Amino acid sequence: EPPDTPKDFSCQTQDMKRVTCTWTEGETYLYGQNSPRYTLSKTSSQKMALCKGSCSKQCSCSWDIGRQRIWNVTVTVENPLGKKTATDVFDVKHRMYPTAPLQIWEDSTDTEITLHWNYEKNGIELFWQTEVLQPDGKVELHNSSDVDSRHKRVTVRGLRPYTEYTARVRCAAAKHFWRWSEWSQPLAIRTKEGTPSGKLDIWREITPVLGGRNVTLFWKKTPSFQANGKIISYEVTWEKLEYGSKPEGISISSVYNSTRIFIDNHSYRISIMARNNVNFSLPSILIIAGAPDNSRKILFCSFLGTEELKKGRVNGTDDGISISWEPRSIYDSYIIDWCNFPRLQPCDLQWKRFGPNTSSAVISSAAFVPGVRYKFRIYGSVANKASLLEKKIGYLRELPPQLDPRVSNVDLTYNSVTLSWDSYLTNESEPGFVRGYHVYVSPIQGNCNLKGSKKHILSDDSELCKYTIENPEERSYTVEHLMPNTKYKIVVKAFTGGGETPSFNFRYIDTPYKSNMLYFVFLLVIVPTLVAAVCHWKMKWVKEYCCPVIPSPNKSKVLSFKEYKIDSEKVLKINDCVPDVLAMDSNAEAQKL
Repeated sequence: EPPDTPKDFSCQTQDMKRVTCTWTEGETYLYGQNSPRYTLSKTSSQKMALCKGSCSKQCSCSWDIGRQRIWNVTVTVENPLGKKTATDVFDVKHRMYPTAPLQIWEDSTDTEITLHWNYEKNGIELFWQTEVLQPDGKVELHNSSDVDSRHKRVTVRGLRPYTEYTARVRCAAAKHFWRWSEWSQPLAIRTKEGTPSGKLDIWREITPVLGGRNVTLFWKKTPSFQANGKIISYEVTWEKLEYGSKPEGISISSVYNSTRIFIDNHSYRISIMARNNVNFSLPSILIIAGAPDNSRKILFCSFLGTEELKKGRVNGTDDGISISWEPRSIYDSYIIDWCNFPRLQPCDLQWKRFGPNTSSAVISSAAFVPGVRYKFRIYGSVANKASLLEKKIGYLRELPPQLDPRVSNVDLTYNSVTLSWDSYLTNESEPGFVRGYHVYVSPIQGNCNLKGSKKHILSDDSELCKYTIENPEERSYTVEHLMPNTKYKIVVKAFTGGGETPSFNFRYIDTPYKSNMLYFVFLLVIVPTLVAAVCHWKMKWVKEYCCPVIPSPNKSKVLSFKEYKIDSEKVLKINDCVPDVLAMDSNAEAQKL
C-alpha cells in the first residue's frame, strides 16, 4: 500500500541546541528496498534534507538548530506506491522538553527535607516539581520556581520525625510549558529523630502478698503515640502519695512491655515514659489506692474483686465476644482487661479503653478460639484511679461437653426408674456452660412412646424418648410410665450452648413384675407350699394339736354349753353323755366336784 500521512508529528528540544522530531509509522506491507523512506526538511526548501528518519518503536530525526528559533519543517515518507507529508511549525523556546535532574542529594531535620541537585543552564526559566512518597503510599507534590544558579534545591516541610520518605524531582519550562521532564532517580530519605509525642497506654495487675502488693505494670503504644525515633528504654517511677516520699524508679529495656514492682499498702502514684535518643515522652499516670494492713481478705476483694462480684455470662458473635456493663456517671473512662491465653500462667494480659459514654463493646482477638472460657474484668476510671465494677465470663463459641455425667445410682420400680448422677464438673476447662441435661430412654424392642417425652432420632434411624432438664444443678430424674418386666436402654447427657456429645453410651435396665401380681402368686403358691412343708416337718405336733387322743375340754367345740363354769374352766355334766369308762383321777378333785 502507499504510505499513510505520518501521525503525531511534533518537534522539541532538551538543550536549545538540537531539535528532535518524532512521529508514528504507518503499515505499508512493503519491506527491504521497498520499505518507506523518511526525510525531514525545511518546508520552504524540501530539496535540502535536515536529517534522515529512522524507526524502531517510534520514528525520529534530529538536527542542530544553530541560532534559528522559528522553524517550519516537513517530514516526507515515500515508497514505490506513493508519497505523503506532514508539517510542524514551532518556536524552539516553546518546545522545551528538559532533561531529568541528575546527582540528587539531601539533608534533613526531624520535620524537613532539603533536596539538592545540579542542572546545566540553558537560558530557559524552569519550573520544578518535587514528589514525596509517604510511608502509607500517599503522594504529595511540591512546586517551586527556578533559582538563578547552577545549584538547585527545594525544601519540603511538615514531615514526621524518624520516618522514611521517597523523593524525586522533575522540571518544565516556566513561561511556555510544553512537557515535564522525566523524573530523577528516586531518593530514599529518613528524617531525624524528634521528641516522642503522645502518651503510652498503661495498665496494671495487683496481687496481694505479705507486707504489701506486687504490681505488674504493662504498657503499649496507642494510635496517638509517636515514638519519633528509636525507643531505647522505658522509665518507670513510683512514689507514695500520703507522705511525699522520694520517688523510686527503674529503667526497662525497649524489648520489654511489662515489669513488676513491690509496693506497701499505702497509696502510690506510678508513671511510665518512653525514651528515645532525643527526649522522653509525656508521662502516663496510674494511681494505686491504699489497702488495709491487717485484712488480706479485704485487700483481695478490693483490688482483685474475686470475692464480692458475681461473674456474668457473655456471648460470642461473628466479630468477637460481646460485653455490656452498667455505666456510672462518675467515671471518665472504662477499661476491660482479659487474657488471650487464659490457660497459660502468667497469662498475657490485654486491655482496652473506652470513653465515658460507652456501655458495651465487642472484644475481638485473633487468639480467641472456640471452646475456651475467657474472663473479662470491667473497671471504671476517674483521675487515673481504676475501680473494679463487673466481671464477665464467656466463650467465642461453646462446644459440647467433653464427658457425660456419671450415673451413680439407679432405683427401679415396675413402671419407673430414678437416675442419680454425680455433680458435673463445671470448671474453667469445660468447653461450654452446662445448661442442663437430657435423659434418653428406649425399650430394646419396639419404639418408644412414653408420656411426657419427645422423640429423638439417631443417625441409624433408631428412635429414643428424650426428656430435657433445664436446671444444671439437678442431680436426679425419674422416668415414669415404663412397662413391667421390660428391658430398656437409658443414658444421661449434659448439654451446653454448643450441644451435647455425639456418642451414646447406654446403660441397660430390666423393670420388675408388677407388685399385686407377685402378691397373688405368693398367696396361691408360696403360702400353701410353706404350710405343707411345715406340716410335714411337724407332723406329730400337728396331730397332737389338732386331733389329740384325749381332747382338752377347753379346746373342744363339743363343750359349748355355758351354764357350768368354774372360773374360766368349762364343766362337763355327766348326764349329758354316756362314757365308756369312768375313772377318778384324784379324790381331792372329786371332793370339789
